[in-house]
Amino acid sequence: MDKNGMTIEEWALILGGSSGLGLATAKKLAKHGFNILVVHRDRRIDSQVIEKEFKSITSTKIRFKSYHIDATNPDRRMATIREIYEELGQNGRIKVLVHSIAKGNLKPMQSDDGNTLNNQDFHLTLDAMAISLYDWTKALVAAKLFSEDARIISFTSEGNSKAWENYAAVSAAKAALEAITRNMALEFAPMGIKANCVQAGMTLTNSFSMIPGSEKLKENALQRNPSGRMTTPDDVANVAYLLTTDEAKWITGTVLKVDGGESLR
Repeated sequence: MDKNGMTIEEWALILGGSSGLGLATAKKLAKHGFNILVVHRDRRIDSQVIEKEFKSITSTKIRFKSYHIDATNPDRRMATIREIYEELGQNGRIKVLVHSIAKGNLKPMQSDDGNTLNNQDFHLTLDAMAISLYDWTKALVAAKLFSEDARIISFTSEGNSKAWENYAAVSAAKAALEAITRNMALEFAPMGIKANCVQAGMTLTNSFSMIPGSEKLKENALQRNPSGRMTTPDDVANVAYLLTTDEAKWITGTVLKVDGGESLR
């Protein structure tokens, strides 16, 4: 119920919610009564698996809607927000915005074959994995779709401060994502918006498997982690949910580590 006494239907909007951390978070929030909006872009070959996952979300008896678009395309973003406005109606508001877009370049900075990162590669990665969070937030604010106590959650990694081979563009994007999140927490605070990043430990997802040398990173993570295992998508989704609760309303502008102690070593 808002300050005017109107009953509000709460929604979570997941950008990149068809796999990995985004999908796990969508499932977790659905179990706790959130209606779910998923924005995703996937290969046609993966459509059957994705539809099966989406059906498992709708089995929780919540409302669900997915949009198969490029979330970084400005025209598609605005068209989708107009559709969301119609879908939510007068009483619907977005309580949670989750940014889980994994669209980055994994080229090396130096290679004998010359196939190295260029300026455009950096721009594409930064736009998709960092700046798009602000683009969506700003557009949702303009459309007056956020609730009075909204939570914005995005996913970062230890690569935000550590150098990994082939990870330079994504590392830059993660650092930018955290800076954008801090500033959104500051500047959107008067609107009741809280913004935080979750730093996940090494997690076996499709995006992780695409990193060159991921097997070596996996072995290293298992050696470093005092809990003796990798982080799972559910571990991360659990903390994302915690950040949506009333008890977490005073947490904003932070990076929360969810790695079982992996980053201690």
